[in-house]
Amino acid sequence: MTEVDLVATALATGAAAGLTDTSLGAVHDLHTVLRDAISRRLSDGCDGVRGGYGVRVLHAYAADPDVWRTRLLQVLTAELDLDEEILGAARAVLRADRGAGHVIVDVVGCGARSG
Repeated sequence: MTEVDLVATALATGAAAGLTDTSLGAVHDLHTVLRDAISRRLSDGCDGVRGGYGVRVLHAYAADPDVWRTRLLQVLTAELDLDEEILGAARAVLRADRGAGHVIVDVVGCGARSG
């Protein structure tokens, strides 16, 4: 996985966690830190003009990652220096998501198992 793919995956994972499962609050919180850091950098990189193309793509990606993934990858590659702050935040989102331990309910046996 490239650094750009890592960041895009973390953004999609965090957005999905925030929309679907309130028990994944840590994932959502870390996603917010990542998204805000990227947004700040993209805003700073637009010659002082806030809300540039990159920021719009970032927000659109949060709403529909499947449609906006290619454009986000282009923005991350062309307009953003993926420094350790951003990469560390992306890794933290993915670690928190793995550590959340999703629960799968077995309706037939009325038991639960983690998976």
